[in-house]
Amino acid sequence: MCKVLVIDDERMILKLVEQALQRINYSVETAENGRKGIDKFDAGSYDLVITDVCMPETDGNRVVEHIRHSQRHRTPVIGMSGTPWKLTSHMFDRVLPKPFQLDRLMETAKSLTSRAS
Repeated sequence: MCKVLVIDDERMILKLVEQALQRINYSVETAENGRKGIDKFDAGSYDLVITDVCMPETDGNRVVEHIRHSQRHRTPVIGMSGTPWKLTSHMFDRVLPKPFQLDRLMETAKSLTSRAS
């Protein structure tokens, strides 16, 4: 079973993404901000990370940079953004502009996790 970490400061988005991924039998953990997401990433082991880009304090750009400089730097990372022009990192494996279809999210997750395994 694939284990996914989802990071977003909006509870509704966290819940929607979590439920969509659980429908395809993924184990999902969530974090409500970038700092907590980095802490969970460092303490756990994930097949995929999905992070919002625009969050207060530690944003998704810093999350992906942290992952790319970690020992698990090959972990696929999807960035979600309602403001894709604010992307400062080109380190994401994929970027999904908000709003997106949940089917597209699930297809993208399957594609990245099957490639990684």
